[in-house]
Amino acid sequence: MATTLHPQTFGEALAAHAQERPDQIALRFGDRVTDYAAFDRHADQIANGLAAKGYSKGDRIAYLGKNSDHAVELALGCARGGYVFVPVIWRLAAPEVDFITKDAGATILFVEEGFESVPFDGQKIVMEREFEAWRDAQSDSGVATQVTAQDPFLQLYTSGTTGMPKGVVLSHYNGTAMRPILQENDIYWYNADPGDTMILAMPYGHIAGVGSAAGAALAGQELIVHAEFDPALTIKDIRDYRVKWIFLVPAAIRVLLSHPDANDADFSSIKGLTYGASPIPLDLLKEGVERLGCEFAQLYGMTETYGTVVSLPPDDHRPGRERVMRSAGKPLPGVEIQIVDESLTPVPTGEIGEVLIKSPTTMLEYWNRPEENAKTLTGDGWLRTGDAGIVDEEGYLYIQDRIKDMIISGGENVYPAEVESALFGHDEVADVAVIGVPDEKWGETVKAVVVAKPGCTPSEDSIIGHARERIAGFKCPKSVDFIEALPRNPSGKILRRELRAPYWEGKERAVN
Repeated sequence: MATTLHPQTFGEALAAHAQERPDQIALRFGDRVTDYAAFDRHADQIANGLAAKGYSKGDRIAYLGKNSDHAVELALGCARGGYVFVPVIWRLAAPEVDFITKDAGATILFVEEGFESVPFDGQKIVMEREFEAWRDAQSDSGVATQVTAQDPFLQLYTSGTTGMPKGVVLSHYNGTAMRPILQENDIYWYNADPGDTMILAMPYGHIAGVGSAAGAALAGQELIVHAEFDPALTIKDIRDYRVKWIFLVPAAIRVLLSHPDANDADFSSIKGLTYGASPIPLDLLKEGVERLGCEFAQLYGMTETYGTVVSLPPDDHRPGRERVMRSAGKPLPGVEIQIVDESLTPVPTGEIGEVLIKSPTTMLEYWNRPEENAKTLTGDGWLRTGDAGIVDEEGYLYIQDRIKDMIISGGENVYPAEVESALFGHDEVADVAVIGVPDEKWGETVKAVVVAKPGCTPSEDSIIGHARERIAGFKCPKSVDFIEALPRNPSGKILRRELRAPYWEGKERAVN
């Protein structure tokens, strides 16, 4: 196996870059700079330190916090030692964090200062106060654990239609398999070269966050880590470090371009901006291309596919291609898609159905969720996405609606059932449905449609306040409508499409 060309695990990739480019900068975080030799040594120390605590290959190691260089080192240390890294979205409420760490079976939590008060039964290591001293006290000798491509590497939690978070188990192979395929097919906008600079600003608990961090180590990039998206810092670092690549959700692109510092900014180093989570409005795209002067590409995927499986390339973001700009793009090389009906039979070209994906990036499983696995994984390599879509005669995929009703607001995934579960405990709520409605800034926002108990007149503020005590703020309704009864089908299922219809009237699809 040619490790330096096509490493099959992230630990192998890091070792290869440490050997080939030991002095090249791997990580920047504020004033802290780490080269590849130190990055590789730290990975050994973290892996050995976890082993010294009694952890074994396959054990779950949890992290709660924002992006940092130490968080990236922790992920690669887990990869080196064969542990499964479980980054938890820092914006979640304490009960949600508690559920995830217990579900994963994690008995150690690396936690950013400011979040250490979350309930946790095991050991906590507070990052800024304790991590470096702990890491540097460990042996940096080679790690003996044999890690293979099919071993699990990440476990990311995504809420399901039942409202209970599910652990998506992703292997090293899921994250490494596409790189040689992309290289062979010159998919340059999703395949950086060693030394290329990239900003990491997307949340670490998402595949766009931790997946991008691991991908930078796989490619040998210089990763500039931002704790969270900060438009002023992004503009400054693009200029100072000649940033070549950046990934942002459309809402963040609009914030970036609206910032006062953007008027006189130097964006000349940027070769490409990739975006995802929602299509980009045409006016924003035109403004971005004009002001940033770089190539744009859309990425479509999901946690269960280790991120991107479909892409709309730069050539389709040019004048005259407005029709396909509404699409998610075409499958990447090595990826297949199918549109099927309820019996999983393929439908004719141009007809709507559920999107199925077959890809080397498809997850291993949902952690301890056999019923969900049976629903989602067909057994012959296909993954049911829960998205409704159309493939046209040219092979472009158009997402039309969400079979699973997921709402994407500012790049964050919100599942109606989870929000509804939080609202049902309100003393004056008899029935409730949660839908996504269009929003110019965030793409979609969360709306609760409430049926009040007889004799009660709950206020919008009381409904929203009740939710804020129980779930993360980004999941809470931003508005509340009150109606007499929710529309349901004969089996009692809420007809969300009927509820959404008035808000999406005039839109070409029911996602924004």
